[in-house]
Amino acid sequence: ERDAALTHVISGIMKAQGHPDPAKSSIQAVQPGIYDIGHLNTSADLQQIAANLAKSPSARLCLYGPPGTGKTSFGHWLANEIGQPLLLCKASDLLSPFLGMTEQKIARTFESAKQEGAVLLIDEVDSFLRDRTQTQHSWEVTQINEMLTQIESFPGILIASTNLIDQLDPASMRRFDIKLHFGYLLPEQARILFASYCENLGLPQPTSVDLDLTASMDVSTPGDFAAVARQHRFQPFRDASGLLQSVIAESEMKTNRSRRIGFQ
Repeated sequence: ERDAALTHVISGIMKAQGHPDPAKSSIQAVQPGIYDIGHLNTSADLQQIAANLAKSPSARLCLYGPPGTGKTSFGHWLANEIGQPLLLCKASDLLSPFLGMTEQKIARTFESAKQEGAVLLIDEVDSFLRDRTQTQHSWEVTQINEMLTQIESFPGILIASTNLIDQLDPASMRRFDIKLHFGYLLPEQARILFASYCENLGLPQPTSVDLDLTASMDVSTPGDFAAVARQHRFQPFRDASGLLQSVIAESEMKTNRSRRIGFQ
């Protein structure tokens, strides 16, 4: 009990000072579950990129595209392929309400990745690399400058992902060696992924009608399938058609978000 109490107190002090929680490990292994880069809609040869980075583990990659298209999962896969741990950071991990603390967190994160020899994956990097002409406060510019400086000097593999590449500062784009677009699933990819999930979830094989219907899923992503598969744990699907309809509904939610919600 004394050990648990002491750990709790120390963790609180460290977090209050802006340090990582010592009770939690920030270095992560590859994400569990089945993952196939063949399900990613990108024009790049991802396997070749991984092979080259295994030989020379130093690069700065910018992954951009709609949510759910596999950007973060690719970071996990890449780290696993080249045999390095992954340090995953989200905007909420680095942003601080205290002046100057965000810059310190950014610097410490890059230093931790360098010391651990880890692939550094920064999700939602647009939170730190917004176009400086659109900023309203001096501290925003300071945070952007700090991130740009750290990106420039980082010797390892950096992966930055964003859904809003059009809002990034122009200077940041010059610092990335590779810019990879992740798009919605192609019809054949959706068909293969659908059949694969049916098998993995123990559902009957999809009918030809179900498979043909996947061709109309023009805004579906691997993330949509994964979200629906999680629903199966507590609300099981009885057949492939039920799974497909849920995936279609999940993907169509993205197109409905821009509509006004509330009382008219």
